[in-house]
Amino acid sequence: MHVLLCEDDDLIASGIVAGLNAQGLTVDHVATAAAARAMVRVAHFDVMVLDLGLPDEDGLKLLRDLRQNGLQLPVLILTARDSVTDRVAGLQSGADDYLLKPFDLRELSARLHTLIRRVAGRSVNLIVHGSLSYDPSSRETLLAGRVVDLSRREQSLLHALLHSRARVLSSDQLKDSVYGVGDEVESNALNVHIFNLRRKLGATIVETVRGVGYRLGPADAANTSPGSPP
Repeated sequence: MHVLLCEDDDLIASGIVAGLNAQGLTVDHVATAAAARAMVRVAHFDVMVLDLGLPDEDGLKLLRDLRQNGLQLPVLILTARDSVTDRVAGLQSGADDYLLKPFDLRELSARLHTLIRRVAGRSVNLIVHGSLSYDPSSRETLLAGRVVDLSRREQSLLHALLHSRARVLSSDQLKDSVYGVGDEVESNALNVHIFNLRRKLGATIVETVRGVGYRLGPADAANTSPGSPP
């Protein structure tokens, strides 16, 4: 899961980034509304965490503008504004959830996973694809009931493919799901992660759509014996 965090308090932001990274999420942090606008134009995110007290613009105005411009990204407001009027205003401005400061990182993570789950139309966290199952919260991957050890990057790649199902994702979209905007990424890094997924989960778990990108293979891909792709 790729998270855009818009928070001007460096101490709070660093804690969120470290905490969510430890849970396998990729987080890009910005401190202003202007920077948030720039980020959603250049990268793909799965969810946005938005503080309202930004130094250059009120967060609610930013949210309204983004929604008016067609942004469908799930947004969780994270703020100290605790009145009912504030919460109603946030939700009516286009927020999908509202969490008050101070907060517990476990609850923040759980709410983000819930937002992603709703977008995908699932009622539970567990994602099942043939004999493959993946739980984004616990980051446990099972193939035919056997635990498969995946690296953090491999988990992010698998989650992106499972979340999108039949959609074809470009290399750039997959890189955005696996890496932060400022990360240095070697030219063959994505191919290496795809190779490893095929080796661990079956050769057809990731389909290559030549000239376009990649998509999740058919459900019976999870029933094949893992091995190096042909």
